[in-house]
Amino acid sequence: MPDPVGTPLAARDRGLVWHPYAPLDGPEPYAVEAASGVRLRLVAADGETFEAVDAMASWWCAVHGYRHPVLDAAAHEQVDRFSHVMFGGLTHEPAVNLAERLTAIAPGPMAHVFFADSGSVSVEVALKLSLQYQAARGRPARQRFLTVRGGYHGDTFAAMSVCDPVDGMHSAFPGALARQVFAPRPPAARLVVGADGEERWELDRSAVELWAVEVRGLAAAHTDELAAVVVEPVLQGAGGMHVYHPDCLRVLREVADDHGLLLVIDEIATGFGRTGRLFASEWADVSPDVICVGKALTGGYLTLAAVLTTRRVGEAITRSAFRALLHGPTFMANPLACAVATASLGLVEEHWKDDVPRVGRLLAQHLAPAQGLVHVADVRTLGAVGVVQLDSPVDVQAVTRAALRRGVWVRPFRDLVYTMPPYVCTDDEVRVVAEAVVAAVAEVHG
Repeated sequence: MPDPVGTPLAARDRGLVWHPYAPLDGPEPYAVEAASGVRLRLVAADGETFEAVDAMASWWCAVHGYRHPVLDAAAHEQVDRFSHVMFGGLTHEPAVNLAERLTAIAPGPMAHVFFADSGSVSVEVALKLSLQYQAARGRPARQRFLTVRGGYHGDTFAAMSVCDPVDGMHSAFPGALARQVFAPRPPAARLVVGADGEERWELDRSAVELWAVEVRGLAAAHTDELAAVVVEPVLQGAGGMHVYHPDCLRVLREVADDHGLLLVIDEIATGFGRTGRLFASEWADVSPDVICVGKALTGGYLTLAAVLTTRRVGEAITRSAFRALLHGPTFMANPLACAVATASLGLVEEHWKDDVPRVGRLLAQHLAPAQGLVHVADVRTLGAVGVVQLDSPVDVQAVTRAALRRGVWVRPFRDLVYTMPPYVCTDDEVRVVAEAVVAAVAEVHG
């Protein structure tokens, strides 16, 4: 191990700390020395210090940037009261305030909230809830889930089982995962925003109709086994930043209704304005039975997620043999996280309708030149999401370095160089992000 005295932080980290999907002896990470607004102050392995716009919003959660005065104040105020207390047998104002706020803004008649530690755990809870719901309805044999290829719902075991089984990130665990029912990935669609701001979806209607026939057939073939439909609405995130038409979500709602299934919507990445609607399921005007939220919930300050359900679901659980939703994390409804989340939702509600379309228009404008690059297969945007898809896997390290030389932090994966910047980016910062993405792809992949 390196001597901590005088040794760069990145060198001390290497071989000691695992990073997401990275080997212990992988490239040295960049050390974060400070963060403010939408910028990170980074230290490279050679000791060079520089600033970069965080084009990832810290994996999509820091939608208000860093050191936001409203969120800082909420955190300080709650720390001065109490930072944590168990939720078993106790309650507190931050949790109740947040639950009231979430049920008020959620799509559809959401009536109950379960607080979880992270997005993956919220999916675990939603799946357990679905099994309990079916058992309470006298259908205990319904133990499987219908979902679609290309999805990603987290890295814990039940969540992994509803992620893409072939092209996803969990192929190392095939024998340990429950076998679910997978429909094809929904056909791609594109949202086009005109100069006048009018939104228009473009799609292959026949492809959607054929997809719907296959989904309905799968559901019919497995109806006695299925507990719920689980899906990311309109935008599949870590499974490929894939955009599909809202009609597909409407089909899944109909399938759930036809077969007595719950519709579980994973809004962890898409919720709170990111796609151009407060919740992505609103593109389809679909009312879910269960919603999972996380990521932007606390503005990136603390880890927190939530599962929202309708009154019908809550009543079924209450009438069941156990009468309770059988989950209870130690840090459930952490007061500090709940207080910051309530403040974050206030900021979202105040600003997203102006900021997200503005960021989206600028991303579309300044990412467009990438369409002329030889190895770019597609350029697409949806809300404050911009994607450049290549025709082969990205050279992650080279593209990251090329973007950093232009003052922007990105984290490509698979064949994608994408950005989900903080909503508070200025017009110039969005332009810098998009131009850096295009230039980095051009430099590395031609």
